[in-house]
Amino acid sequence: MNEKIEKLKSEVIKASANIDFVHHEWFVDLHLNIVEKIALELCERYPSADRDLVLTLVWMHDYPKIIGGKMKEHDPIFTENTIMTLLHQTGFDENFTKKVLGYQMIFESKMTEDLSKAPIEVQIASSADGASHLFGPFFSIYWKENPNMTIPELMESNRNKLKKDWDRKIVLPEVKEALRGRHGIIFNQFAELPEKFLK
Repeated sequence: MNEKIEKLKSEVIKASANIDFVHHEWFVDLHLNIVEKIALELCERYPSADRDLVLTLVWMHDYPKIIGGKMKEHDPIFTENTIMTLLHQTGFDENFTKKVLGYQMIFESKMTEDLSKAPIEVQIASSADGASHLFGPFFSIYWKENPNMTIPELMESNRNKLKKDWDRKIVLPEVKEALRGRHGIIFNQFAELPEKFLK
């Protein structure tokens, strides 16, 4: 299984380097690798979780966006086809592929479903994904990649992203407990300015 996961990672890394992918300069080092590290820490806390399934979700969760862009990243048919194709190409069996696909669809339902009721592997991958945005220059990069947006629009967009991550993606309580202060500091960078600053 380790060989298959390494092959999968290699394929995702290669796809992420394509200059047609808007985040190609930073996505692996400053997102996917961080998601993986957080997910592995969480697997230590949840030894019953299927580590191979978690790692596969980590490396597959953004794959539709990587190869299809924003227009296709939320298209369920495109997601299903791209995930199944890549997992088959990298040697995963049919049962594992179907499980990953099912869990990916749960992962993607974060805005309509309560992921705290999802299988632990989905909770780990989703929480790690949301938490990863709180490390490194994630929100600053967004400003660089969207130069046509006004500063108020950028601030609002980052507030919305932080809120979605905190309220919908990060579902494991120990992740929120560990990162509450960091989240607050980053959120305040994009919050509306207070009437009084030293109260």
